[in-house]
Amino acid sequence: MTVSRTIRNQAQTMRGRITEELGRVTRNRRLQRRSRIDRATGSLKQAAEKAKGAFRQNGSGPR
Repeated sequence: MTVSRTIRNQAQTMRGRITEELGRVTRNRRLQRRSRIDRATGSLKQAAEKAKGAFRQNGSGPR
């Protein structure tokens, strides 16, 4: 798991949290929906990177 990918995924998750709150304040449901998608995507990407890292450390992953 590279640091740049980790930062990028966390930034996407944070962007989703911020825009969701902005959508909640402005009562914009479309913005809230988009931000939930950003949060979920960032979290899933981060989980996938962690799984890749675990396989690489274990030595049983693809090379």
